[in-house]
Amino acid sequence: MSDSLSPLSFLSDNAVAAAVKDAYSSFSDRRAALGLPNPGTVDNIAREVQKDVLLSNFMFTGLRADLTKVFGMSPLFRVSHAFSMGSAGNLPPYAFSAMYGTPKVFMQGNLGSDGALAAVGNYRWNSSLVTKTNTQIMAGASQGLLQIDNDYTGSDFSASLKAFNPSFLEGGLTGIFVGSYLQSVTPSLALGFEAIWQRQGLTTRPETALSYCAKYRGEDWIASAQLQAQGILATSYWKKISERVEAGVDMNLQFAPNAAAAMMGGPSRDGTTSIGAKYDFRASTFRAQVDSAGKVSCLLEKRIAMPISLTFAGEIDQAKQTAKLGLAVSLEIAGEELMEQQEKAESQGMVPPPF
Repeated sequence: MSDSLSPLSFLSDNAVAAAVKDAYSSFSDRRAALGLPNPGTVDNIAREVQKDVLLSNFMFTGLRADLTKVFGMSPLFRVSHAFSMGSAGNLPPYAFSAMYGTPKVFMQGNLGSDGALAAVGNYRWNSSLVTKTNTQIMAGASQGLLQIDNDYTGSDFSASLKAFNPSFLEGGLTGIFVGSYLQSVTPSLALGFEAIWQRQGLTTRPETALSYCAKYRGEDWIASAQLQAQGILATSYWKKISERVEAGVDMNLQFAPNAAAAMMGGPSRDGTTSIGAKYDFRASTFRAQVDSAGKVSCLLEKRIAMPISLTFAGEIDQAKQTAKLGLAVSLEIAGEELMEQQEKAESQGMVPPPF
């Protein structure tokens, strides 16, 4: 019998370890009995407003054309050609993109005509843990970007650990490291925090920052708030008005001290507020937004036929007396067999790639 025992078995076969194990099991059982939902992640705490309703992730200028060819759905494999002209951003005139995805692996690469390269590689270890990597090399830049994320999704919490350009080449740890945790405390309320540790070089001192966040989910509305260490307060409110209409408000208030404010005995206040609405029609989506800086924006996505869609974007800056327009045409080519595979996969509830 002694041969079957591990040399380290004394660490678990004792009264203290048994008491800790029983206490943890009792705590886990009571926690599971509460039936608390997963609150999402700290990064997406205001996703319903910032990424679904407002135009921050959709706005563009100039002319753009996207041509996509789908070769498979399971596994997912597609290639894209993007052409742009007159863009006010950093979009190259031409970009080639390839995407591959399975329930465990997701890979995407993007190569622009200006020499910029972006690559994404994600791996799902199990149903809860996903590792994501993002690499970017900009044309003419002296240093690229390497980002490594590890996201863990529990039944009633989410935890994440990120690293930006981590390195030991200088003889010590440098880079930016971000850890976050969001926990449901009631069926509607979730509380969390985000901690940042960064060090640009061994000759500089490390810097730390701590932020707090909260999210409350009502029957048809969601409110969130974030208090960052730099003195920034970010709040959002999302409302489901009807089956096809959503609205949201996003506010950022920064308490930044300056010399003039210090002489008056208080910090200065600078902030912006954006109000937006989203309308979903049968074959189109319309978004509109207005902010306190005097900008009025709108975006219309219209699917003309099954493979063709048009997108129109417009923005008027009242303060600067300027206007911007954008028009995009998207063509996605996929055979009938692939469309049937996609519908079958959705009906069977297959696990999507770890995007």
